[in-house]
Order: sequence, then C-alpha cells, then structure tokens
Amino acid sequence: MLKSEEIKALFTQFEGASAEFEGVECWSARELQKLLGYALWQNFEKVLAKAKSACENVDEKVGDHFIDINKMVGIGSGAQKQVKDILLTRYACYLIAQNGDSQKSQIAFAQTYFAVQARRRAKLRETEKQLSAVLYERGVDDQGFAIIRSKGDKALFNLDTAKLKRKMGVPENRPVADFLPTVSIKAKDFAAAMTAENVQIKDLHGVPSIEKEHVDNNLGVRKIMIERGLVPENLPPAEDVQKVERRLKTEDKKMLKK
Repeated sequence: MLKSEEIKALFTQFEGASAEFEGVECWSARELQKLLGYALWQNFEKVLAKAKSACENVDEKVGDHFIDINKMVGIGSGAQKQVKDILLTRYACYLIAQNGDSQKSQIAFAQTYFAVQARRRAKLRETEKQLSAVLYERGVDDQGFAIIRSKGDKALFNLDTAKLKRKMGVPENRPVADFLPTVSIKAKDFAAAMTAENVQIKDLHGVPSIEKEHVDNNLGVRKIMIERGLVPENLPPAEDVQKVERRLKTEDKKMLKK
C-alpha cells in the first residue's frame, strides 16, 4: 500500500508530466512508461497495444487518443537520435493504466488518477450544492448564488465566464467545470468549501458580504497557484467530462458481459 508521501510524489510527477497539444491535455508515452515503472519500451508497447484495442472496443477512434509523433532524445556525448513517441489523452492514459501490470504500485495509483477527474467534478458540484444551501439560509437566492459563483470564478481565472469559455473552447450551453483540468477543479472546490465555512464562522448575510468573502477566497487560491508556477487561465482544458463518464459506463457494461 502506498504511503501518503509516495502518493503526493506520484501526483506531482503525473501532474508535471502533462502538456498541451492543440488545446488538449496530454501525456508523452515515453514519459508515462517511466512513471508507470516500465524499464523497457518494448514491454510498454504491449500495454499500449492492449489499451488501443480497448479504445476500439468502445467505438472510439484510436487516432483521437493515441497520436503518433517522433522526438529527439539524447544518447550521450551530446549526440541525439530520433525515436517514436505517442501523445496520449487522459482517456488513453486511463486505458493504459487499466491494462497495465496491477502488481506495480504506480499502475494502481494511475488507475485512480486518470479515472478520478469525473469524480472530482462530481465532488465540486456537491460542494457548490452545499454552499448554495448555506447561502439560501442567509438571504441569497439562486440568482444571487449565480452572481457570487461567477465573481469567484473571475477572481480565480482573471477572466469572466464568457471569456474563459471562449479561451478554453467550451460550448456556451456547457459549464466550464466540465472541461477544467484536475488542479483547477480542486482549486474551485477548495475556494467554495472555504466560503461555506467562513460564511458561518463570520455569520455573513446577503450577497455583498458573501460575494466579497468568496472573491477573497478565490484570489487566495489563485495566489498560491501562481506562486507554484500555475496560472489558472493558461492551463490546458481537460477532456469533456460527459464523454469520459459515457466511456467509463460503456466499459463497465462490457466488463459485466464478459
């Protein structure tokens, strides 16, 4: 069983390995190979092949999630050679983790890490639901809550909702949270949880005072992220959570039939 220090270290490594390709969060297969504890590329290719088959089995286009590229790597004395690599979406990484060696602690962690995004968004929705209930008792209706949440998002991302959606390519009729990367989801959840707690501790009532509290909490979270080199509005969007949830449900059904 992984210790908390090991989990934190793995989380940092997986987050740090992600990159952006044409506006989509992705990971290098070569880097993921090392993170998952595979010493040889040849062994990892077998896992990749299983993951691609699993992708086809749920009627997903392999090329949308496994993108073949070439890159240069050092071979000593300043020399380099070209090797093949694959850019992987979060869903591709999830399939790799599901088809990897479950005896490896890194694989066990990755199975949770790459599947947990949808659950984190569900957690955010639950936190905001609780916050809404607390604010309702303090004179804030649905319209007021929407204003407070919007002002909080603007403080965290330094953009209003409409501009953030355009920047991230989010459809107008969809919530931004369905496309946020893991760290942004956790940031919003943390700020909302602090607001819910402080509203009660400070006995705040009405939109103006609660709005200020929520904005201050989001600004505080933003400050921490920027100090750690993470600018919220510049992080690449994650894959649409609705697509991820549909795939996971489809996979569960297929496994039950086996």
